[in-house]
Amino acid sequence: MAEQVLKQREDISSQYKWAIEDLYRDDTAWEKDYTKVLKLAEKIRSYQGKLSDGVDMLYKFMQKYEEMGKLSEKVYVYANQKLHENTGNAAYQGLVAKAQSMMVEIQEATSFFEPELLTISEKTYQKMLEDKRLKPYEHYFEEIRRQRAHILTKEMEELLALAGEVTEGPQDIFSMFNNADIQFPDVKGAKGEMLPLTHGTYIALLENSNRNIREQAFKNLYGVYGKHKNMLAAVYQASVKADVFQAKARKYNSAREMALDGSNIPLSVYDNLIESVHVHLPAMYQYIDIRSEALGIQRLHMYDLYVPMVDDVDMKKDFEEAKKIVIKGLEPLGGEYITILKEGFENRWIDIYENVGKRSGAYSWGAYGIHPYVLMNYNGTLNHVFTLAHEMGHALHSFYSDANQDYIYAGYKIFVAEVASTVNESLLIHYLIAHAKSAKEKAYYINHFLEQFRGTLFRQTMFAEFEKITHEMVERSEALTPDSLCEIYFNLNKKYFGENIHVDSAIAMEWARIPHFYTAFYVYQYATGFSAAIAISKAILAGDKEVKEGYFKFLKSGSSMYPIDLLKLCKVDMTTTKPVEDALKVFEGLLEEFKEVLKECR
Repeated sequence: MAEQVLKQREDISSQYKWAIEDLYRDDTAWEKDYTKVLKLAEKIRSYQGKLSDGVDMLYKFMQKYEEMGKLSEKVYVYANQKLHENTGNAAYQGLVAKAQSMMVEIQEATSFFEPELLTISEKTYQKMLEDKRLKPYEHYFEEIRRQRAHILTKEMEELLALAGEVTEGPQDIFSMFNNADIQFPDVKGAKGEMLPLTHGTYIALLENSNRNIREQAFKNLYGVYGKHKNMLAAVYQASVKADVFQAKARKYNSAREMALDGSNIPLSVYDNLIESVHVHLPAMYQYIDIRSEALGIQRLHMYDLYVPMVDDVDMKKDFEEAKKIVIKGLEPLGGEYITILKEGFENRWIDIYENVGKRSGAYSWGAYGIHPYVLMNYNGTLNHVFTLAHEMGHALHSFYSDANQDYIYAGYKIFVAEVASTVNESLLIHYLIAHAKSAKEKAYYINHFLEQFRGTLFRQTMFAEFEKITHEMVERSEALTPDSLCEIYFNLNKKYFGENIHVDSAIAMEWARIPHFYTAFYVYQYATGFSAAIAISKAILAGDKEVKEGYFKFLKSGSSMYPIDLLKLCKVDMTTTKPVEDALKVFEGLLEEFKEVLKECR
């Protein structure tokens, strides 16, 4: 493996680092554009009160608006990516601070735009749209005007903005507690050594083959949350109340309706997801039985859900091998896609290895008009091979979207953001399963795929159901107490995992450690996106040319259409239960295949 020892940034060869110079050759060039953005913001302010004067004025404003958006995005991305190379670099901490202040300046300068657009009468607006210069902006304007019933008076909007500093408090409190204050007791290892228990090590400890270590980690973690359950329940209730307050203020029927309306998603999509998963819960119960048999444990506990069902398979791959595997796995997408993928591999789109101070994790990001970038901390595991495929899925989605859309539509909504990345993962796992060299290796891959289903489709849907229940309780003026929250969450685990697993009482506190619960009604999109991706990848592998053609239209469309309509290009209709139902049938088929392969391993 390359890069065995953690190095300083300057000691890593440039071939393993992203080509950040493609954004700016140096900080001086960045500074020039930073100054230019601030001047553009001042120019933007001069349009206030004039947007209804006629087509010329609105068109000129939109041209300046896009120019400022493109340039500010480039400035913001460069500063942050330079800091991510080494988060301890004081110079780039300073650039990020300047970039953040710049974004605040832009928000203030453009705050008049949406309310002023809504003051234009429907008759005048329709007449203005007849001018071909404004036609490209029609969907963008319509998206603003669609929500006019929920946009309040200028004074009320200002009041809600001020209230936002208060309503965001629960999330800030939870974040400080969960990231800075909370500490967990160490876990005693097999040889008496003490193993640190942190957010970062928790899942690794649950994957440990030593069951005693898993049990300790589980109980130690939730024991600490349990000691703070009164405070955590109060903070979460405050967060839910803030969601309900915002929805009522904006004249929505519920907080869930408000959250989904941002992407024009019908409530039925959310309900269909939960109902479809409920119908297929017997498949999860079957999974529990298979896991119990594979691990040789008569009755599983909740801390037995992460340990691999197949072990002792050497899956270490250096980065060159990983690239070749990903290329082979994604060949069903065709030659053009592979050519662009290789371009990313060969032209330093990726920052590959960890170095001292580098940001953890992985992401894909970039600025319009410049190729996408991918940050990784590649360590050679199978998970990181999949991370490479996943992040390049995001990168190529952005590449296609940027190449085919004007700036105003180039970004895509969160509802569809995980589709391209998961299509890549699904194609890759099917390739690996089909080309496994032994029954044990094949079982290892199927185990990986099963865990994606459990962790994304089932688990995120359970989270979504918890959010639905808790918000509806507050909307009925019912209190969220520590006991009621624990009871709801414990019963959901019993429902989702069935009778053949011991649902430990400690799991009732898991709600208290999920950061996404402070961004209400977000997690369901992981499950819907996963379902859509499974449907698309399955059709592509089956040789469905219409779906494949539709998928590339989807990749190229950015946000020029509503998310539901974008997926319909791929023959995936998320307003029906079919995509989720079909994905769950794939899960059921994998269970049967896994049982047969396990027999071969014995």
